[in-house]
This record gives sequence, C-alpha cells and structure tokens, in this order.
Amino acid sequence: MIGKKIKKICKKFKVKFLINDDVYLAKRLDADGCHLGQKDMNILDARKIIGDKIIGITCHNSIKLAKYAIKNKADYLAFGAFNYSKTKKVKYKATINFLQKARKITKSPIVAIGGITSTNYKKLLLNKANFLAISSYIWKNKKLKPISAIKNLK
Repeated sequence: MIGKKIKKICKKFKVKFLINDDVYLAKRLDADGCHLGQKDMNILDARKIIGDKIIGITCHNSIKLAKYAIKNKADYLAFGAFNYSKTKKVKYKATINFLQKARKITKSPIVAIGGITSTNYKKLLLNKANFLAISSYIWKNKKLKPISAIKNLK
C-alpha cells in the first residue's frame, strides 16, 4: 500500500505523516494524525478513533468554526483560501486581516491554505501563520519542477 511507503519516507525525514479526510485510514496506517475538513468526521468522533494523535481542522474563513475547533482541542487550525488555487475551487476567501483576527483568539498553530506561491508566502508567515499548505505551486507548476519550486520558498 502506498500509505505505508509514504509513512516510511516521512519517518526517514522526521516529518509528520497526516492523512487528509480519512480518520479510519489514519488509524489503520498508524499515522501521526489526520486533517479534517468541515464535511468530514466531527473532531469529537475522530478523537475517539485516533486518540491523542494530531487532528487539524479546516476553518475556512470563520472565527466561529475556529472557536469550535479550539474548544474541542484541535491541534491546529487551517484557514483559506488566501489566494486563487489550481487545486480546489475557492469557496471561502481568507485575508491577512482575518489571519490577524484568528491569531488573537488562539495560540494553536495556524496553517494557511490556498494558492500559496514564492511571491505571496512571506506575507502569510509575517502575519503569524505557523505553517503553509502548498500544493499546486509545487506539483502543478508549469515553469518549475517540484524541487526548484520548493527551493524558491526559502
């Protein structure tokens, strides 16, 4: 199974192995945790299945969703999309102003999502995003191969 191979690679490079959207797969692979979108399993039910593993929650651009996730002990909060993205259709737009508001209500790690590139990532980090979820800039970049795209983010 590819999940076991990815887990091995993550372990080798000391990177957390999180499964997106599927708590049962995270449990089966003994992953470090999972990420849940708003249409996925409730965090309370997920916690019963994977215990004290990492659970991150997508909160889009909603302080209300963030407060619910914080109350239920999410390990991190993901907000976005901050920019147009080639990965998913953007339904919810988050702004730097929103990121600053979110930071005021939590000390939990914040992940910024959506259309992040070498030209806009620094602004997110400077405004207290702890992590960046970057997909299309690396994997769907017509100008750069993945390794070059990643190097542009340093």
